[in-house]
Parts: sequence; structure tokens; C-alpha cells
Amino acid sequence: MPDRLSSLDASFLYLEDSTTPMHVGSVMVFDPPAGGFDYERLIDLVSNRIAFVPRYRQRVRALPGGLLAPVWVDDEDFDLTYHVRRSALPRPGSTAQLEEFVARVQARALDRNRPLWELYLVEGLEDDRFAIVTKTHEALVDGVHAVDIGQVIVDPEVGSPGPFPDTWHASKEPSDVELLVSGVLDLVRSPGHILDSAGTVASGSATDVQHAAKTLISTARRALGALARTAARPAPTSPLNASIGAHRRFVMVETGLADYQEVRARMSKGRGTEEVTVHDVMLATITGALRAWLLSRGQGLTTGEVVRAMVPLGVHDPDLDTRPGEQVAACFIDLPVGEPSPMMRVHQVAYGLHQQIEGGSALSASALSSLAGFAPPTLHSLGARLGGAMSRRMFNLVVTNVPGPQRRMYAGEAALVASYPVIPLAGGQALTVGLTSYDGKVYFGLNADRDAMPDVDILGQCLMDALEELLADKEISR
Repeated sequence: MPDRLSSLDASFLYLEDSTTPMHVGSVMVFDPPAGGFDYERLIDLVSNRIAFVPRYRQRVRALPGGLLAPVWVDDEDFDLTYHVRRSALPRPGSTAQLEEFVARVQARALDRNRPLWELYLVEGLEDDRFAIVTKTHEALVDGVHAVDIGQVIVDPEVGSPGPFPDTWHASKEPSDVELLVSGVLDLVRSPGHILDSAGTVASGSATDVQHAAKTLISTARRALGALARTAARPAPTSPLNASIGAHRRFVMVETGLADYQEVRARMSKGRGTEEVTVHDVMLATITGALRAWLLSRGQGLTTGEVVRAMVPLGVHDPDLDTRPGEQVAACFIDLPVGEPSPMMRVHQVAYGLHQQIEGGSALSASALSSLAGFAPPTLHSLGARLGGAMSRRMFNLVVTNVPGPQRRMYAGEAALVASYPVIPLAGGQALTVGLTSYDGKVYFGLNADRDAMPDVDILGQCLMDALEELLADKEISR
């Protein structure tokens, strides 16, 4: 019988509306190989890899009357060319033109009558490069039954291994009567789970923090205590929280990983290397950028003013039999935008983050980046799922920071040179920030509401300025 969506997966479908499409994306930029890279090569690559993610050939089927959560059924009319699409920018396509393309594509909801993903080949970029833009629904990527399509089409070696055997044949779609009988049997076997699913479907929300965190892939028990204490305080008022529409702006920012490592090394010099992490420095850079952006809007800032970020972190609980990528915990960090000193911002961010995860088992960057394949797209998806399950009253924005491999990756023979995450907006939140470190660089993807944040490009520039400010701060010992 078909698999039933979990209560959390179903909630992402029911929470979605015309202004909040619940899919995660990525923008991967490639250098073409000597022989070129075209749409036919991408089709061959995806058709060769889709056997690893069978759920990408399944669609969601609702039960009659919506009595129980929907189920996954094979798409008997699956058409790969519908999902893998081709587009182009006027040569030479600029970064700004690619950003506008991504903003428009990511703002459109996925077709519920088909498998919930799309992939775009975007040709015509500067320097003869091309991009692959992905869209994957949050209900699809759970880290257990399915990973992001961007993870399986990229390899650490040049060329495409295989072809891999694909024995998939679509199963006949069950009738309404068969689905109802299946639902009754599921109810008999696991009444608590099914009733929980039905309750979530009926309410269309998943706002209880501990329940959502436990329901979403295994969350560390000790981390939940700190999470609950922080969540008890509502998020501060911020221009980042506004009524949002159906249209988006997207900004891509590239920075050097060595710059963050230098700041971290200088701040940890003589004090032990565990006091400040590269992750702390990245969050402090975002803090400095938000501070400069708020000031550019003429907003006065007091010393104690903060912006609360929900930062998903990979954790490990030895009592749970799960793989590293299957455990994601929410950390709520008050970013001190009112603090004028760059050095103090780093220390305050580091202290707040360490308080959140103290006593837990946060995974190191090396552990996360060593996951099989190109894991950042999947881990960003898991983080976005966690953000979507939380009450938006508890934080001002979502920041997902996923370390990637520090070696070159390839789609076939094409070298991946940049990877920018696209994190969806929740209702009432005008900005999300995703960042991925890869091959010596740190790539930011800023996804914003088109009307609430017409100046998101200024925030992008502020990110680079904030990093330079940290590097130039004389208070940070050399």
C-alpha cells in the first residue's frame, strides 16, 4: 500500500498558500567542460540518478473527504522533461539577471498534480557558464525517504558513473475505496500516529515547538530544553516581519572562507580554539550586516537591541539510531544588532550559541561535510522544514548555515563553482538567509519579499562590508 505522509509533511502542504510556497531551492553555477553541456546531457544525468530518489516519481494523493493525511502514489504519467526545464539569459547574462530569474521562478508554487520538484538549466551566463536551479517541496525532502535532487546529480569525480540500473515501473494508482481501506488498516495498526496526522491536517498548523521539533527528524533532548526557554520570550519587533506578497527578490553574495577562519583564529589566539568558531564569525557577520542595513533605513538602534534568528543545527544523540543528516535541532540566537563593536558582536553571538547547544552534541563542520554526496541542499531543506514548523512569533528570520565539501564537485564533466541556497519565506517574515561553504568560498542566498524589502541588495553589500569590518577591527588581536 502507498506510504502516508507524516503529520509534519502534510502540514507543509496545508500551510502553503499563494504568498508562501513551501519549497526549497538552490542555484548551482558551473563551468562547462570542453565538450560543452546542454539540455540533453542534463536529461541523461537526471534520468540516470533519479533511481536513487524514487519519491521524485511520486505525487501526493489526497484521501476522499480529507479524513486522513494524504499518501504518496506513483505518477503513472511521469514526464521527466516536464520537471527538467531549459531557459537562458541574454548573453552575457549578469549576476543581477540570474538573481531576477531565480526570484521569479522560486515565487511560483509547484504543481500539486505532479511530483513536487522542478529543475532548470539556465544557459547564457557570463564566462560561458551555466546554472542549474532547483525547486523541491518541503514535504518531499525528509532526509530519510528522499534527499534533495541537487545532492544526487553532483559528484566528487569528473564524469558520470554508471549507467545505474533503473527497474522502476509505476504501480497502478489505488482507487478511492482502496485508499479508504488502507486508511482503516493504518488506523487499526497505529491509531495514535494516524489521529495525530488527521489532527494536523485539520488544524493546518504545527506550532508547538517541542512537538514539532520531535516530529521533525530526531531532535536532541537536551537542545530542546534551551530551545523552550528561549522560545518562551516572543521575538522583538522588527521590519523583517511584515505582511508579504507572492513575489520575491533574490540576492547572491560570495565571500572567502579564509576570511572567517582568520577572524576566528585571531579571536581564539591564546584563549583556546573552542571559544569562537567559524560558524560564530559567520553569524556575527550577518549581525553586522543587519545592523548596517537597519541604520541605512534610518532606524535608531539602542545598545541592547537584537534580531532573533532561528538557526537549525545538525546534532547527534547517541541514544537515537539515526544518521547525522537526520538530526536537526532549532537554536534561537539573539543577534546583537545594537552592539557597535564588531569584536563584541562575535563574542555575544558565540556565547548565545554555545548556551543553546551546551550539553548537546552539535556535529562538527567536518562531520556534516563528510556526508555522502553533496549534502548541503538536503541539509538546507531539513533546516527550512524546521523553520516552517515553528511559530513565527518566536523569531524574526531563519538563517541556515550548512558546511559543504572543500573540494571541487562535478555534474557530469561540468565543474561546480558556486552554490547558493534559496530558503522559503514563512508568513509574516520578509527575509531568509541561507549560506553554504564550498571549495574555499562562502555563498549567501538572500530570499526576500519583493515589496517589503526592495533594498535587499543593500543588505547583500552590507554582508561584504561587515566581513571587512571584522577583518579591519584592531581590537581583534593579530
